[in-house]
Amino acid sequence: MSEQNENKDNRQPTGEKAEQFFREVEIEFLVHELKDPIAIIETGLRTLLERQDKFGTLSPRQESTLKRTLRNSKKARELLHNLLEIGRSEAGCFIGERFQPSKSILQALEDALETNAGEVFEKYADYNSESEALEYMKSCGIVLDISPQVSDLEMFQDEIKFRQIVGNLIKNALHHRQKRVDIRLELDGDDLVIAVTDDGPGIEPDHHEMVFQRYSQVKECSIVPRKGHGLGLAGANIISRCLGGRLKLESEKGKGATFRLTLPLKLESD
Repeated sequence: MSEQNENKDNRQPTGEKAEQFFREVEIEFLVHELKDPIAIIETGLRTLLERQDKFGTLSPRQESTLKRTLRNSKKARELLHNLLEIGRSEAGCFIGERFQPSKSILQALEDALETNAGEVFEKYADYNSESEALEYMKSCGIVLDISPQVSDLEMFQDEIKFRQIVGNLIKNALHHRQKRVDIRLELDGDDLVIAVTDDGPGIEPDHHEMVFQRYSQVKECSIVPRKGHGLGLAGANIISRCLGGRLKLESEKGKGATFRLTLPLKLESD
């Protein structure tokens, strides 16, 4: 084989497809390398918390510290999961199934509370009645409003990705709220509309596009007093588009923010 042909065979692929391929390989490798250590950390923390009869009684401060550490290990695991689902969405990997969005969004809310509002979640989990639990959340400024049309509605979508999008929107709102978060579900023709609103510092219109860019953030400064927009919102935007939906931001500086997700009730495949 000539040197020219050998160099040709060894060339690395170029272009957008090559870039996406190597990004997906990198994501898969990262998830593979980190998921097991994180799982071991979570198991150890749960064991210490749940088997105090075997490993010794914890003081209130020790128990609180372990619970906070467990919540943050879950955040790390969710970050890995987000990376993986973004790659799968861009590659066109979906699992369509029937589910009730009203129940799925409640689960997403509970997961978000556990990792982003631990004290609220611990008291919320003590309620056996769903209505009482929701009333407690309302007293904490977290309001879930589901229109009657959506209460028993079924949709055919990828529920895992649906829950991931909504979960990221809720976590973002919990992170930036001052006193209140409103989550509204309603029907618009053949689309489900989820609006998540916080009363935080808001985002200037010139920076709206930036919050949906992967690995970029609106840095905290005197002009834009809001930070923390990185992978979560960018991933939610990518996945929503892949599911045939759209994600829109409505916000002004000092007036909070509303992220509005519009998603078709039926996942269409090409």
